[in-house]
Amino acid sequence: MINAEDAQFHTPDSGQTNWAETNFFGFYNAEEHLNIGVYALFRTNLGIVSSTICMNSGQATTPWHADYCDYQAAMPIPSPRNLLDYRLDNGLHVVCLEPNSVWKIDFDDDAGTRIDVTYRAIMPAFDIHDPDMDPMVSLHADDFSWGTAYNGHFDQTGHVTGSVTLRGRVIPIDCISTMDHSWGPRPERGSPNMSWLHAHFSRDLAVHAIFSFDPEDNGRQLSLTHGYVVERGRVFGLKAGTGEVVRHSDRYAQTVALELVDCDDRTWTLEANGLTTFPWQCWPNMTSFNVLARWQCQGLTGFGEIQDFFELPQLTALNSRAMTRHLPIIEE
Repeated sequence: MINAEDAQFHTPDSGQTNWAETNFFGFYNAEEHLNIGVYALFRTNLGIVSSTICMNSGQATTPWHADYCDYQAAMPIPSPRNLLDYRLDNGLHVVCLEPNSVWKIDFDDDAGTRIDVTYRAIMPAFDIHDPDMDPMVSLHADDFSWGTAYNGHFDQTGHVTGSVTLRGRVIPIDCISTMDHSWGPRPERGSPNMSWLHAHFSRDLAVHAIFSFDPEDNGRQLSLTHGYVVERGRVFGLKAGTGEVVRHSDRYAQTVALELVDCDDRTWTLEANGLTTFPWQCWPNMTSFNVLARWQCQGLTGFGEIQDFFELPQLTALNSRAMTRHLPIIEE
């Protein structure tokens, strides 16, 4: 169960220099196809924090093709340390107004790009380690905690309102979206693959799910590890689910088909079409192939982000094998 104190920094494992605590807030303007991600990763035992602020509305295949990118690493963690109110050197200021419920997110790069939004939860924090919330904990012996990075982790869907200013152009934000908070040792090599995605149809219906996949078949088949349906304020943990992904040659999800079963034995069928592409380099050695997608479910249309995580050494190995398969045979 997630408690109010879990909104604050957790005591890191002694001697674990790779201990990390994260905040992620994602939101979008569906009409503009503009997807925004605000991320902070605190290496509390090292005293440093990295942060990425990204905005993208098109088919970006490199960070510099996006509408906006600011990646900064090794900034000092502000003192006194307070995850309920922190201001970073990159211009990000996050205030938790109600623990695990309401956050105010502000950003100003002093060059015409700003964020001014408020996130308000429409559900309790979903603890992936709590069997009372997440049926996958008791149904499956194999625990998926993204290595150890999700030793503590919750996902939560909420209503985000406000605006972003992109080099002087003001864009309104009024959407249902999903955030997360994680803590635990997070090495920069060896994490399993993960697809972290969600579909938001209204305040009355949203779906969030985490899947594992085999990179050898390019993540075509998805296998549920955690997730929920939030319907009219009630949370229904997912107990089974599969997915099939058709990807571009560069691994971005083009279409996704999901079949999910919740704790009330209801089956949910969802289909997505990718609208954007963006390579999010969330920390060294890791790239997430991000897509803002349009989702269909039960005659409803919604929007949400698909994040498919591959490590760079893994990608170079996969690409090398693909190139080898297509090399011409040279006869002596």
